[in-house]
Amino acid sequence: MNLPLFIARRLYSDGSHKQRVSRPAVLIAMAGIAIGLAVMIVTVSVIAGFKTEIRDKLAGFGAHVRVSALEAVNDYDACPVVADDTVRSLLASYPGVRHVQRYAVKAGMLKTDDAFQGMLLKGVGPEYDLGFFRRHLVEGEVPQFSDTASSGQVVMSLALARKLRLDVGDKVFTYYIEGDIRARRFTVAGLYQTNFTEYDNRVLLTDLHTVCRLNNWQPGQASGLEILLDDYARLDDLTWEMGNDLHGVCDRYGQEYGVRNVEQLNPQVFAWLGILDVNIWVILVLLTGVAGFTMISGLLILIIERTSTIGLLKSLGADNATVRRVFLWLSVLLIGRGMLWGNIIGLSFCVLQRLTGVFGLDPETYYMDTVPVSLGVWTLLLLNAGTLLASVLMLLGPSCLIARIRPADSMRYE
Repeated sequence: MNLPLFIARRLYSDGSHKQRVSRPAVLIAMAGIAIGLAVMIVTVSVIAGFKTEIRDKLAGFGAHVRVSALEAVNDYDACPVVADDTVRSLLASYPGVRHVQRYAVKAGMLKTDDAFQGMLLKGVGPEYDLGFFRRHLVEGEVPQFSDTASSGQVVMSLALARKLRLDVGDKVFTYYIEGDIRARRFTVAGLYQTNFTEYDNRVLLTDLHTVCRLNNWQPGQASGLEILLDDYARLDDLTWEMGNDLHGVCDRYGQEYGVRNVEQLNPQVFAWLGILDVNIWVILVLLTGVAGFTMISGLLILIIERTSTIGLLKSLGADNATVRRVFLWLSVLLIGRGMLWGNIIGLSFCVLQRLTGVFGLDPETYYMDTVPVSLGVWTLLLLNAGTLLASVLMLLGPSCLIARIRPADSMRYE
């Protein structure tokens, strides 16, 4: 039988402690643990949700991995590569690849009677996964685009449509300048809204056939292929593997393939998201420190108040280590109670926000209109284990005060 734990449980359940002076200090210590853990859960879940939301939107516009011409620097470069069924089948054979789809882009300008706007026309084929745009569709529809015929339809963002005073069913002219000016007229088929301003203000979706014709490309050519993965954690491994296999490989027109993932294509955004990880660690350290120090105060008051109990245990033959373990176990029980309330408060906020979205954000600044939350089971377990471990370690030093209490001196506290 664990004697220190038995004594600690008796002390913890002793009803007489409610009348003691230590009760306010113990309640404050437990409240510090509860509030600290609740804030840590909310902080980690919000930042994790924010990073996941931004990452998913970037992948929605450009997939996880992109295979395009090696010399293409950005989305506006019209450098075609062969993206036929052979290449698609090769890329789809990699373990962890969920889907492979073709795309083509063409930079141009939108113009109405009283406004104009630069844009990027993105052509997609019938195999393109349109789930992302359909999830963010606010009006109209997303057509099933073709790679053999022009649909004459586009899907644009709600923000862009408002700037140009357009609505579903309206006609819009697009212009392309390459020595001479070419124009194409489209019908607005649908409006989407992702609140990702950088892409909402420039990306229009249409069929692959139209964009390839505007670029005067040969049959089978496209801007590249987009690859969706089953597991984002394998992003770097698959990027390296594909890049290594395609290194020096050229298509039948002599264009060399290049492989880039979403993080390489958007380094500024992911560098900004990386800074959030630093903020998480700063918040965790500060909150753990505050919770630990409140628990130290509670333990010291418990030791002072239970001086006679310490003297009695020592007079019965208990050594300093045994008595220390008694009070450490008592602290663990108090910490556990505080952590229970911390989990209830933190998880209640996450569930409430996930179901109702009651806390909103300015989409112009944060790229989303509600506070996102995302918390995995392992993350929650690590937060709880880390809080418990850090709190107990911080109590090891103050518990050494027990060694300075002698049985004879403890009689003064009777």
